[in-house]
Amino acid sequence: MELFAEKRILTVSQLTSLIRGVLEENFEHVWVEGETSNLSMPVSGHLYFTLKDAGAQLRCVMFRASARALRFKPSDGMGLIVRGRLSVYEQRGEYQLIVEYMEPLGVGALQMAFIQLKERLAGEGLFDESHKKPIPQLPQRIGIVTSVTGAAIHDMLNVLNRRFANVEILITPVKVQGEGAAEEIAAAIRDFNRYKEIDVMIVGRGGGSLEDLWAFNEEVVVRAIYNSRIPVISAVGHEVDFTIADFVADLRAPTPSAAAELVVKSKTELAAEVEALSHRLVQGIRHRLAGVDARLFSLLRSLREPSMLLGHLGQRVDDLLGRLDLAMQNGMSRRKERLAFLLNNLRLTNPALLVERGRDMLASLSARGEKGVRRIVERCHETAAVDSARLHALSPLLTLARGYSIVRKLPEMKVIKESSRIERGDRLELTFHSGSALCIVEEKKQAGS
Repeated sequence: MELFAEKRILTVSQLTSLIRGVLEENFEHVWVEGETSNLSMPVSGHLYFTLKDAGAQLRCVMFRASARALRFKPSDGMGLIVRGRLSVYEQRGEYQLIVEYMEPLGVGALQMAFIQLKERLAGEGLFDESHKKPIPQLPQRIGIVTSVTGAAIHDMLNVLNRRFANVEILITPVKVQGEGAAEEIAAAIRDFNRYKEIDVMIVGRGGGSLEDLWAFNEEVVVRAIYNSRIPVISAVGHEVDFTIADFVADLRAPTPSAAAELVVKSKTELAAEVEALSHRLVQGIRHRLAGVDARLFSLLRSLREPSMLLGHLGQRVDDLLGRLDLAMQNGMSRRKERLAFLLNNLRLTNPALLVERGRDMLASLSARGEKGVRRIVERCHETAAVDSARLHALSPLLTLARGYSIVRKLPEMKVIKESSRIERGDRLELTFHSGSALCIVEEKKQAGS
């Protein structure tokens, strides 16, 4: 470069600026692979981290505009593939990679599989709007296919209980990620269709990575949703997460909680709608009656003999009032039937019935326990009798009964087994089977003599 052909003294800022220009001009579009470390996410929304491998490390920054487009949350130790341009942060005199795009290592293949399967199923017509079924406005029984250990099921149950506690909920627990999860989800959807007693079905789980949500991209799950005769609401992940199940379902909810809000209206909303309709009906009747009054007044002024017309108009008013009264009676009748239905459901779920069944079970278990204890006591008596017989057979009293006796030397009361242990004049006590005797040794004999 001519810049260095002659001696020219540069400031640090000038030299750094030159280096920055060289880097940005020659490395404006590079792909880099490495392991994430020193990840920092300040309130500014920028991402600061270091990419490293066994031999080197590279400082990186991802500005807020690019970071907001991320569909996953990076973390330390995560392998990444990033695209960006090299630059220099002049305040520290360090070169860095300004990242514009990133993806986890290994996710690219999954993303390509997602795109290919989506295009193929779309070509078969699985996502056509004409195939989608309407969601019932007031379902009586809702089926849920999800994991019972995740937060999603608790969120849905809380929302459903808050909005309309009387709705019946059937849950089929399944795995929602990992090996075999897709088959379990598809089987649960088919089981609900064989059951036929639910009005709408929610299929989903909470948020996660692309790998975590992959079960809902499997073809077996997509076709099970497509073939379902029951309307299906897909509720997978968060608002930014999309799976192929979302495209084939009759309705996509951004989150499991949103699915619970979409599937039923709250009692407050229903009451507000009824009140609004009643208000509109009253206003319509008043407006109609006002129109009739105005027409009647106009005819009255234009006719010399309005009595006949007034009679017809009065009859019309009576007819309208009768129809209004009938409509209101029918409405009240339907509300009473609905109230009776809800009261009957409440009686069926009365905890007193559960308590009574618990008492019956307790009585049964108590009787079984008493019978078991009685059997154990009987076996103990039998065992004691056998042991007593064995002990009696070994008793020395039986030996004495056959004519033997026990010899003890006085006063020590030592049992004598050999004649060598006694001397002439010793005092002995002889114990027989019945009674005893005292004697003095006059003579002793050795064995064999």
